[in-house]
Amino acid sequence: NRETQMQTFEIKNRWDGKVLFSAGGETLRDVVQQAVMRGANLGGANLGGAYLGGANLDGANLDGANLRGANLGGANLRGANLRGANLGGANLDGADGKNLTLVGSRPVFVLGPIGSRCDYLTAYLTDAGVYVRAGCFFDTLDAFRAAVVAEHADNNHGREYMAAIAMIEARAGIWAPAIAAVAEAA
Repeated sequence: NRETQMQTFEIKNRWDGKVLFSAGGETLRDVVQQAVMRGANLGGANLGGAYLGGANLDGANLDGANLRGANLGGANLRGANLRGANLGGANLDGADGKNLTLVGSRPVFVLGPIGSRCDYLTAYLTDAGVYVRAGCFFDTLDAFRAAVVAEHADNNHGREYMAAIAMIEARAGIWAPAIAAVAEAA
């Protein structure tokens, strides 16, 4: 019976414990998606350790949210506001077939809109190095650099992307030095 599987979940603010959103669902993941679809402000939400694999979080306001240790594998984070979010140790398993865990104290970096698509570029500091999402592209920073050179060479978009790559590398060196050292050794 589907009704017996439903339960009420409350998404609370990590700082003051106030309820940001409450609804019924089979899982917390279902309720988080409901909140996003209804445009709820989840800024500061305490979602640490939550299973959000495959969730559609497109456009979610997760500014300052605690997502430490959350499973975000295969989640759609396009357009999500992750500014100030605590994502340390979050799992991106299944992100385009990869098993990745975010590392460092500031593991997600969003730039934009930039480039030929006039869209946002997102860099992830992971246990397997720096990964980049730009449109449908999701791969290592080195693969992104090669794609930029092949597609744009030295045109305006190429120069803008290369400046973004330099900034991503600098940020990785500051917030996840072990990853920067691995990248330099490669």
